[in-house]
Amino acid sequence: MPQSLSKVYLHITFSTKHRANLIDKSVENKLFEYLGGICRNLECNPIQIGGFQNHIHILCTLSRKIAIMKLVEEIKKSSSKWIKTVDEKYKDFYWQDGYGVFSVNPAEIDVVIAYIQNQEVHHTKRSFQDEYRLFLKKYNVEYDEKYVWD
Repeated sequence: MPQSLSKVYLHITFSTKHRANLIDKSVENKLFEYLGGICRNLECNPIQIGGFQNHIHILCTLSRKIAIMKLVEEIKKSSSKWIKTVDEKYKDFYWQDGYGVFSVNPAEIDVVIAYIQNQEVHHTKRSFQDEYRLFLKKYNVEYDEKYVWD
């Protein structure tokens, strides 16, 4: 086959260090836009970006030119450096070390978009930790609870 083709949809999620509520209304839209710019620069088309207070969700495609680990590393590194320049109150902003990445069926893109768009409402009923556990269960990811949060 002379041409390499792919269309891989990723749902990426990660939280602030110690799940600190540092993503406030004054910065969230700028942060989401900045995260989208990082994805675009890495040729990973951002489809929907959102989050709430202490975590982020990114729905994007995966470029053939980058590994998932490198994509997430660049997103977190660049956005962490950027947010510290926005305001003095973000000088101690850090992302957690880990992350979750889940494949998305193209038929479920609209469901994931709606889910990401409704994070504030969604989190009146469920914490990020409970939400993340459900993702791990849905995708049959084996994990040790003591290593997921610290």
